[in-house]
Formats: sequence, C-alpha cells, structure tokens
Amino acid sequence: MRRILHVDLNAFYASVEEAKDESLKGKAIAVAGDKDKRNGIILTASYEARKFGIRTGMTIQEARNLCPNIIFIKPHFKDYMDYSNRVMDILRDYTPDVEVFSIDEAWLDVTGCERLFGDAKKIADTIRERIKGNLR
Repeated sequence: MRRILHVDLNAFYASVEEAKDESLKGKAIAVAGDKDKRNGIILTASYEARKFGIRTGMTIQEARNLCPNIIFIKPHFKDYMDYSNRVMDILRDYTPDVEVFSIDEAWLDVTGCERLFGDAKKIADTIRERIKGNLR
C-alpha cells in the first residue's frame, strides 16, 4: 500500500508574516493588496482574523467592517517564495517523490521510507515540527 502525505500550509502568507515579525502573533492580520490601486482584497488572513469572518477574496473595507482592529500587511511575494522553497527542501529530506502543487501545497510519497523515518504518521509529525521549528 502506498503512503502519500498531503502538505497544505494554511494561512501561509499570514504565517510567514508572523514568522518574520513575532509581534504579529496572536493578532488579527490580513495580507492584502493595495486599496488605492484598486486591488485591495484579502489574500489570506490569520486564524485570529478568521474568527471575525475575514475570508480570502473579501475587500479591505468588508474586512475592516468585521474587525476594526485588523492589521493589514502588503504582500511580500519574494519572502513567501523563500519560505515555500525552505519547506519544500524539508519535504525532500524525507523523499525525492515530492509533487509541488502550489506555493503552499504539496504531496509526498513516503512509501518505503519507514525504515529510515518511521511510519507515515511519524514522518508527518516530524515534518510538522521541523517546519514550525525551522521557519521562524
């Protein structure tokens, strides 16, 4: 039986911003375009912001109406690519069979890796801890 892990880095842009600036942790933040350039929509929101109903694709004004204290951050795509590459490198430490689907999502086939790293659940847990520990 094949063992395939799915990695999905939820709220990825917001998580990267929190990793770069620890003062943002625990706050309602949203990565959003520039409202003055007419591309002012939410690209992602932290879990704290999501509690207020903030969702991807929502306008900045809609988000502000739901959460007046929300912190808006302009996107830093170069940083997101850097963090994504670092995550994908971690995944490749466990198997060469990594299929990258997007900047924040991948599948990896860990079939046959059990002797080196443990069962699929152990590999997933180890990867999760490495990502949390190494990408701050």
